[in-house]
Order: sequence, then C-alpha cells, then structure tokens
Amino acid sequence: MKRLFYLVLSTALLLTVLAIAVQAPKISAQDAAPDCGTEPVVLRGYFETGFDLPFRLAEEFTNQYPNVTWDISQDQFSNLINATPRLLSGDNPPDLIRLPTMVSFANQGLLMNLDGYAEAFGWNDWPVPQLNQNRVAEDGTRGSGSLYAMGLNYSLTGIFYNRELAAQIGMTEPPATLAEFEALLAAAKEAGLLPIMQWGSAQSGMGLAFPLQALMASVGPVGPINDWIFQKPGATIDTPENLVAAQHLADWINNGYFPEDINAIEYTDANARFGEGEGVFIFNGDWQNAAYDATMPGNVGFFLMPPAEEGGAPAAMSAPLTFGIAANAVNADCAAFFLNWVASNETARQIGVDVGGSNPGGPSGLEMPLVAEGSITNETLAAGPVVGEAGTSMDFIANATSAIFAQGWTPELQKMVGGRQDAAGLLQAVQAEYERQLSE
Repeated sequence: MKRLFYLVLSTALLLTVLAIAVQAPKISAQDAAPDCGTEPVVLRGYFETGFDLPFRLAEEFTNQYPNVTWDISQDQFSNLINATPRLLSGDNPPDLIRLPTMVSFANQGLLMNLDGYAEAFGWNDWPVPQLNQNRVAEDGTRGSGSLYAMGLNYSLTGIFYNRELAAQIGMTEPPATLAEFEALLAAAKEAGLLPIMQWGSAQSGMGLAFPLQALMASVGPVGPINDWIFQKPGATIDTPENLVAAQHLADWINNGYFPEDINAIEYTDANARFGEGEGVFIFNGDWQNAAYDATMPGNVGFFLMPPAEEGGAPAAMSAPLTFGIAANAVNADCAAFFLNWVASNETARQIGVDVGGSNPGGPSGLEMPLVAEGSITNETLAAGPVVGEAGTSMDFIANATSAIFAQGWTPELQKMVGGRQDAAGLLQAVQAEYERQLSE
C-alpha cells in the first residue's frame, strides 16, 4: 500500500512538472507581444557597411519611439564573418546583428531562439518562405525547426544592365537562354566594351560568386545547391552540373569579360564604375536599386539569369537580409519589437522598398508600398513572383558555413582569376574546406 502511495505521488509530481514545463515560455514574450516600453532604451546594433537600409530604419524607429536610441557599429561583410562569434559571445553582445550565416551560432547557443516571439507577434502565420531560411532543426540543418533570425527585407539577385550600352550590342530584350546571354558578352567584347563589371577584393568578398551561382542554377537544378547551403547530410557542391557552371565562369575569365583588376576592386567601387558607364552588365542584388536609380536614372535594366535550355525556368538567389538577436542581449524584447515593426509598419515598409529595393515581406494581405515610376525597383519586384512560382529561389553559396566565403570561395575564385585554379579544382577545394569547417 505504501509503495502504491509513493507511485501515485511520484506520478502526480511528474505530471505537475510536465504541465509547468509546457506552460513556461521559451523567452520573455508573455501573453501580450513585447515592446520597447517607455523608459530609455539604447539598442546596440552591428550592421554591414555600405547598406543604408538598417541605418534608415533605425533612424525612423527612433522618430516613432523617441525613448529608443541606437549604438551602432558597422563592418564589411567579410569581416562580419570573422567577428560575429566574438561579438555574440562577449560580455555585452549586440541586441541586433547582421548575420552572415547562422547555423553554427544557433547550435552554439549564441543566438536567441525566437520561437516565443514568433508566437507572440504571429510571425508563424506569415508566408512560409519568409521564415524557413532562418529556421534551424535539431540536427543542425536549415530550412525547418526553430526560428533564430528574421529578415529586414527579402532580396533578389540577377543581372543589371546599362540600357545604352546594351543597345549598342543589339540587345533589344533580355536574353532567353544562357547561349543568348553569352553571345551578348562576346558582342560587347568585340565592340570594345567591358562585358561585366564585378568586384573581387578579399575585403568585400569575391563577387564572382554571384555569376558562378547564377550559372549553377542555369545549367542544373537548385535543390542540390540549397541542400549544400543548408548543410544537408551528404550534400556536395562538387557535382557534374556545377562543374559545367564553373567551366563557363572560367571561360568568361579567360575571354576577358571581367575587369583585369577585379581582384583589387571593392564592392562600392564596382558599383560606382558601373554607374559611370563601365560595364554592360553587373551581377548584383536589388538592394542596389536606389543607388542605380540615382547614378543612371532611366538607363538601368534588370533581368533574371536565363536558363541553359529554352523554356526552362529562371532562378535567382532570393534571401532575407538576415538579422538575429544575441542569446544574452540586454534588450531582446525591444529588438524583437523592432523586427516586427520593420515588416508591419507602413512607413518602415516604404523605406524597405525605397532604400532596400526589395520586398518588405510581412503578413499576407499588406499592400506593397508605392514605387516611383521608372524606378528599377519595378523590374526587380516583378521578377520576384516569377522565381517564387517556379520554385527556383536559392540562398547564397557564401552562407553555407560561417567562414566558407572568406576561406573558400574568395581565395579560390581569386586564384582562378590569376590562372592558378581551374573549374574542377575550385569545386574540390571549396568542398574540402566546407567539410573541414563542418567537422570542427
């Protein structure tokens, strides 16, 4: 009888503990969605140099919530990759940080799990593609599981072109196939024009990763590319299709389609030179729209990378401008409130389009902010649904691990430019570096 009493008592205690555990919130978000309160708050931010959007959003946020001010540091993308672990693990980590990658930081407990905020703000009811790239499963793969970051907007990459120069080489409409595009590159070279302006310095990160990934999606499926980026077991970047893509890029280099000094060109310099008329094409993202409209108004166009086969679906890198909250952030509630405000506030969404040039995301049913007539943003926004309907969007190959861009793609592509690496060796070297980083 005494044994039965203890069994019943133990069972009751266990059930009570389980009930409490189920009811306990994962983070500080309670019944009501958190906000920034009314007391003075200083949000610490760590942003990427050269991108105005987060700075403009921070400024407007303070306009609407005067009790919130900012302490913002900034650095180049390639430096962020190396600095992020130290920043997140420090004694006074940023409340908001631009994330070059996220899986390792989530697995190490350096990023805050945002599931509680997602429930409080209703983020889980937003369109699935907005959040799935920022989810990390228990096995460490991306695409599902708990939410560890949010996007300030949802960018799209493709090919921008100088309309006047394109007309000189007979381009009356965007190319429909890879062969047509390569014919235009050859025509530009023949006409004495620089076919493609691109950056390639180690400081900015090698910009040839943009055309390389576009070529990968042109000649092969995007599924294996995303599997590799999301660290799916057994995934490899060294595939027969990607070898074809890398060989195309090597041919473009050998044909003189890029600037001779590409390995020394910074991101900002490449865009300035393109705006001044150097280069018929440039591979870039819609975050550059406002600058292109300002430097070459009415003279810039955009199209998605065409498929290798006629009638195939175009593909593009389409990813959130990812920001996370440090696990030990002092002002996590206010930072989460800011992330929700970015996607739902009318003024913030307008800034997202005007400055960021991208879809601001947010809940279904919100109207798209107005876009100025003649702005290149009209073309990039129109391209987004094309990729969405085709199911051919990808994250960036630089985001596969925390250091693959700085220690894999950038040095190996620079070697290719210098004639010290070929297409097969490029993929083999990057895959080896990827596996080394995953094993650490």
